[in-house]
Amino acid sequence: MTVKTFLLPDLGEGLTEAELVRWMVAAGDNVAVDQPIAEVETAKSLVEIPCPFEGVVSTLHGEAGQMMLVDEPFISVNTGGEEASTTPEAPSERAQSYREEELAGTQAPSEDTEGDSEADEGSGNVLIGYGTGSAQRKTSRRRKPRTAVGGARAAVQEPSEAVRVINPLVRKLARENSLDINSVKGSGPQGLILRSDVEAALAGSNTDTSMSAPVTETAAQSEAPAASARPEQVAAMGEADSRTGLPVASSQVLSGVRKTIANAMSTSRREIPEATVWVDVDVTKLLKLRSKIKEADGRAPSVMALISRFAVAGLQRFPELNSRIDTEANGALRHTLFEGVNLGFAAQTDRGLVVPNVRDAHKLNAQELSAEFARLATVAREGKASVADLSGSTFTINNYGVFNVDGSAAIINYPEAAILGIGRIIEKPWVVNGRLKVRSVCELTLSFDHRVCDGGTAAGFLRYVADAMTDPKRALATL
Repeated sequence: MTVKTFLLPDLGEGLTEAELVRWMVAAGDNVAVDQPIAEVETAKSLVEIPCPFEGVVSTLHGEAGQMMLVDEPFISVNTGGEEASTTPEAPSERAQSYREEELAGTQAPSEDTEGDSEADEGSGNVLIGYGTGSAQRKTSRRRKPRTAVGGARAAVQEPSEAVRVINPLVRKLARENSLDINSVKGSGPQGLILRSDVEAALAGSNTDTSMSAPVTETAAQSEAPAASARPEQVAAMGEADSRTGLPVASSQVLSGVRKTIANAMSTSRREIPEATVWVDVDVTKLLKLRSKIKEADGRAPSVMALISRFAVAGLQRFPELNSRIDTEANGALRHTLFEGVNLGFAAQTDRGLVVPNVRDAHKLNAQELSAEFARLATVAREGKASVADLSGSTFTINNYGVFNVDGSAAIINYPEAAILGIGRIIEKPWVVNGRLKVRSVCELTLSFDHRVCDGGTAAGFLRYVADAMTDPKRALATL
């Protein structure tokens, strides 16, 4: 009997833990290659973990609600297909981390190495779709070919240099888009291929990454230690709170997306000296223009997409607001301005507020921005947004008008320099050319990092966007 254990992978190039939401299999179930086996919630999104091999589930190394650590055992599967060895197994080694696995097989064996030496045996560990890279471990029987991703049988290969990739999900992203991973130039240490390298090679295609995972082969271990304890409750339901004396309805440690949101908000308030400016805007002409576009084309960009187009144009005129400030090791402050805009937008989901971002938003027209907003909002609410979808923005828009409120001094999406808020559109009495009329009005607010610019720059940007919304035909003619 052969039991293989694979570890929870780094699901986002640096994330160290994930909350196990639910198992999709149970001990004793048959599983196939790439079959989803669990859902986990990282600090970025909810993702499914696929099984890297087929067999019968032996051990689930955790339970729902538990925080699982990267590079710790996740699931063990009895792959079967081989008779048990008649010689006692040596004590099994702890499953290796992904980076240890990635290095396995990158060294070709020496030509003068003889049969029973350690060098000839190789590592015995196989990454998804890999051979060991050194001679196969010698046994008293013929080994069956290993199963590669997709169920195909991988032939025993000659020793060769393995392509080093930071994460199996990056390798799978390339494969699903028919990209030869060997053709990608890695920008990481010693040529390590990063997710950004694959995305760049895909020429900006919008692709959600799928999860894969490093695998290791160990002897059966029915009682592996759990990755971490379930978040402890401060007080059980119904018990009295020591501070207020009131019964406790619920109490638990923040984790996953909620923990990330809390930390981000605290960091923003702590690190950024922000100020806020606001203005009421007559958007009557903007709404009429949108209606005419819809009549002519059968579809029209959303109001937020039109405002976003004006905002992106405004950032090109006031680039200080499309920037960030970083604190270096020696305490110095570095101000970085960007060419181009990655436009983030706040999206409310069942797991909390997340900020998907439209990359290279400055290259898109209002219709294209509207389509991207709709697509990214959908994948975010379904918990399928990739780490790349939820990071890397340089400026954020928050449409809190959908909650039927007029205004809000939004917290800046750290480490950005500003966030633009859009309030609800309501009819108000408005003076036009000396006469009182009923107009459609909304409030714009801009919270900005006072270190990157003074109030004049922030007011200039906000006034530009407001004027464009008031007279959209004129503004669009100059974009």
